[in-house]
Amino acid sequence: MGLDLSLVGSATEPFVVEVTKADIRRFAEALGDTNPLYHDEEFARRQGYAGLVAPPTFSVSFRPPVRQSWMRGLDDGRILAGEQSFKFERPVIAGDVLTCRLHFLGVEEKEGKSGRMQFINQEMRALDPQRKLVVTNVRMTIYRAARVSTEAK
Repeated sequence: MGLDLSLVGSATEPFVVEVTKADIRRFAEALGDTNPLYHDEEFARRQGYAGLVAPPTFSVSFRPPVRQSWMRGLDDGRILAGEQSFKFERPVIAGDVLTCRLHFLGVEEKEGKSGRMQFINQEMRALDPQRKLVVTNVRMTIYRAARVSTEAK
């Protein structure tokens, strides 16, 4: 079973992400980023924020609770992370409760040295409780085709 191209244009069910201080601090620590906006709530407030600010790449951690329907059946060992980009309408802040959906935008196929690859384009959108867009995360995932054996049996 492979990538279900009939699902291009579909999206996951909405899922909620509650952004906590602990999650922000843990993410920043994993990055080795000591920016006080990510660790010191009082510092962040003095800078005009309502609380700790999440690092710009924090939304990579926003994942649907179940695997996207278009990715079901793919071999995890052949999936690679590709490019990501982020567009912010405002920073993500501790205490945010965001409703997210991951959208399947399309697929581009290419031939590489190791065989056929599918570049799966997805976009995650996170909205605040007022339904205002907070962040858009465009994700490109690479799926490598299985190698075909050319040996005679």
